[in-house]
Amino acid sequence: MGKSTKYEAKVPDENGVIPYSAEEDSVWADLYSRQMDIIEGRVCQEFLDGLDMLQLPTDRIPQPKEVSAVLHERTGWQVEPVPALINFDRFFKLLAERKFPAASFIRSRQEMDYLQEPDIFHEIFGHTTMLTHQAFADFTEAYGKAGVKASHKERVFLARLYWFTVEFGLLQTPSGVRIYGGGIASSPGETIYALESDEPLRRPFDPIEALRTPYRIDIYQPVYFILDRMNDLFELSSADLLGLIREARALGQFEPTFPPKQKEAA
Repeated sequence: MGKSTKYEAKVPDENGVIPYSAEEDSVWADLYSRQMDIIEGRVCQEFLDGLDMLQLPTDRIPQPKEVSAVLHERTGWQVEPVPALINFDRFFKLLAERKFPAASFIRSRQEMDYLQEPDIFHEIFGHTTMLTHQAFADFTEAYGKAGVKASHKERVFLARLYWFTVEFGLLQTPSGVRIYGGGIASSPGETIYALESDEPLRRPFDPIEALRTPYRIDIYQPVYFILDRMNDLFELSSADLLGLIREARALGQFEPTFPPKQKEAA
C-alpha cells in the first residue's frame, strides 16, 4: 500500500478480458503445478473444496470474470482487477462491497519463489479459493466494513487481524493443523515452514492477541495463529471489530518476535 513496484497492471479490454502473453500463461502454469504438489496434505479441506469449485485453468491465467461467476453464485463475491498496490481507502471499500481486489500482473520468472507485492497467482490461487466458503467470505466483508469506518491508527491494528487470518491463518482439523491463509498457501517455502519448522510459535487464535502482535512482511512468519474451526471467523464477522481494537490498544502491543528490518544503504 503506497509503496513503489516494478510491475505494471494489466488493463482489461472492453469485454473485461485481460490480455496475457504466452510467457505469462506459462509462468502461471508452472506456479500452479508446483504449488498443487506442495499443498497436498498441508491445506485444509475448505481450501481444497474451493479449488474444486473454481476449477482454475492449469495452463493459463484465469480471467477475473471466470472466477467471479463462481464466487458470485457461492457467496456473492467477485474479483476486481487492480494495480499492484492500492491505497487502504480503496482496499477496504472494495472488500465492504464484496469485491476482492486482485493485482492483474503475474510475477517474473526471476521471482518465482517470492515477491513482496501480491500478484494474480497469490490473489486467485491463494485468496479467492477461500472466498467460496461462506464464513470466510462473511468475515472478509465485515473486515472491509470495519476498515471503512476505522481511523488511520485503527487500520494499523486491522492490518494485523487480516495478516494473521486471511493471509497467514492456520486451522485445527481432525487430521492436524492445516493451512487456510492465502499468504502461506501460495508460497512454496512458507507452506512447508508454517507446518513443519520448529522455529515459529503457533498459538491458539485469539483476536485480541492477534491485534497486539506486530509482523514483518518480508520474512517467514515467527508467529502463526490457529483457528479451532472455520466458523469462528463467522462469529468474528458479527463482532465489534473496532471495539476489539480499542481493547487491544489499551493493553498495548507485544514485543516483536523478529529483528528490526535492516535499512537499505543509500
